[in-house]
Amino acid sequence: MLKYIQIAIGVIITSFYFFPFEFTFLPGVNTKMAMAGIGLVVLGFQLGKARNSIFSKDAVTISMYALVVSFTSFVAVTLNETRDYTYVSYIISMWVWLSAAYLAVMYMRKVHGYISVELVCNYLIAVCVFQCVSALVIDFVPEVKRFAMTYIADLGPTQMELMKESGRLFGFGAALDPAGSRFAAILVAITYLCVQLMDTPRKKYIVWYILSFLLIAVVGNMIARTTTVGIILAIAYIIFALGLHRLSFNRSAWRLVLWGTVMILIVLPVVIWLYNNNEQVHDNLRFAFEGFFSLAEKGRWEVSSNEILKNMVVFPETIKTWLIGDGYMVNPNTTDPYYTGEYYSAGYYQLTDIGYLRFIFYSGIPGLLAMMAMIWKAGDICMQKFPGRKMLFWLLLAVNFTVWFKVSTDIFLVFALFLVVDKAENQAYEDRLKTLE
Repeated sequence: MLKYIQIAIGVIITSFYFFPFEFTFLPGVNTKMAMAGIGLVVLGFQLGKARNSIFSKDAVTISMYALVVSFTSFVAVTLNETRDYTYVSYIISMWVWLSAAYLAVMYMRKVHGYISVELVCNYLIAVCVFQCVSALVIDFVPEVKRFAMTYIADLGPTQMELMKESGRLFGFGAALDPAGSRFAAILVAITYLCVQLMDTPRKKYIVWYILSFLLIAVVGNMIARTTTVGIILAIAYIIFALGLHRLSFNRSAWRLVLWGTVMILIVLPVVIWLYNNNEQVHDNLRFAFEGFFSLAEKGRWEVSSNEILKNMVVFPETIKTWLIGDGYMVNPNTTDPYYTGEYYSAGYYQLTDIGYLRFIFYSGIPGLLAMMAMIWKAGDICMQKFPGRKMLFWLLLAVNFTVWFKVSTDIFLVFALFLVVDKAENQAYEDRLKTLE
């Protein structure tokens, strides 16, 4: 029983990291920042005892890439004489994520006696399941929703008002596109694990992975439709990994497809019944899968957010903007009292939410390339540390660079957890598994 309690606490700690939020009675300090502070103390203690820590060649390398992001942002802000320092402090943000990740991973090791890539994935899956269940409880139980609205500042006052008006689902720190991108990352991780386990004695766990996938796919889309990116990439990976595109897959592949189909057939009638008998579920499902409902009812694919996204395709009109940006990432009307340009009543600078364009408008092509290189290097380091898990990190990179066609949020926080996993310890765990197989 004690072990289960410790694991539950570990899931909560990881959730504080993966979906950070502020308490309204403690403004200015979110759960990730608090974890980073504790993580730095633990790190200092480990360094003092000369134990393995995140202070390594990899940490120095990734810090150099983060410094380039900060430098290009500083140049853009300085030359454009703006006050938008969103990414100037990126090197600090990177170390906050890394320190908080270190604390979460150290707790996992304390509970289980080891740490591995697979264990980190399992905790992240549990966190996303917890957030999806929490979102449903918040939506269905007025007392819980009142508590969340009163004491938890998930998104900041402006976004919280948007959530109240739109009726969108949200969890404890999980909401809007940042949540969607993280759900998408975990969906591809689940799919990867299913493929890896299908020929091993541990294939019995695949059923639980599939159930988790379906829950996150459905409820995650109710929270943020960016989750769909993960669904699409997961399906594409399954098709190619199992050889479905060649129609020449083996018995294990058939078994995995069969299990997935059976689980869908079990879950689908429940979802249909709730859709027809519960107004909240009805509205949430129509929002989550608006495109499919439009296709069925109108004969064409229509999603309101996609239509909005089309209007966000705005390119710089001057060479200067392409080279050094305009120095604005967020809405200048809310951050710069000296801004005299075009007025934006809502949204971001140039009214675009598209990640690639926002980075260009902020710090030009050099800034965009620096940010892309930063995320790429994080994935590359993970591939070098865990060569047997390369496909997992390729999938995560695909999620990040695909999501940027919609929003600018990145998933460095996912890579950060794997960056602090010890390579030798992970290899020892995987070697033990091989002896059991």
